[in-house]
Amino acid sequence: MIKVVYPGTFDPITCGHEDVVRRAAGLFDEVIVAVAKSRANTLFTLDERVDMASEVFGGFANVRVEGFDGLLMNFVQSHDSRVVLRGLRAASDFEYEFQLAGMNRNLYPEMETLFLTPAEQYTFISATMVREVARFGGDVGKFVSPVVAARLQQKSKDLQ
Repeated sequence: MIKVVYPGTFDPITCGHEDVVRRAAGLFDEVIVAVAKSRANTLFTLDERVDMASEVFGGFANVRVEGFDGLLMNFVQSHDSRVVLRGLRAASDFEYEFQLAGMNRNLYPEMETLFLTPAEQYTFISATMVREVARFGGDVGKFVSPVVAARLQQKSKDLQ
């Protein structure tokens, strides 16, 4: 059984993230969407991000969502996995992801990092841009699921 961990802050989870998870669910026996507690200032709390991801992926029998705090390698090992999945949107993502994969492999030599690119229509979408569009009242409906769009709209109202 091959279990893959797909980590990220997912603040918020976008259609690009969804596309990567949907495709991974067809390739692996189990996909764990690992929502990281961020040291940076996030729009949504860890619990809110876990809840949104759980709603988005509720229809997938082999996908589960968990929050975590600490080293990714500790999380991966604690779930008896040896595979980390990362999404690459553009060439600019590669340098950082390559360094991260090297560090993670150094910490956990048995681990492999695999990369998937989202479908072409999602390559320009980033959670940062989605937050900005939502913050200024723009329509984010084509970048995120309806559940996430509703939460972004509510959060934007709460912050005004």
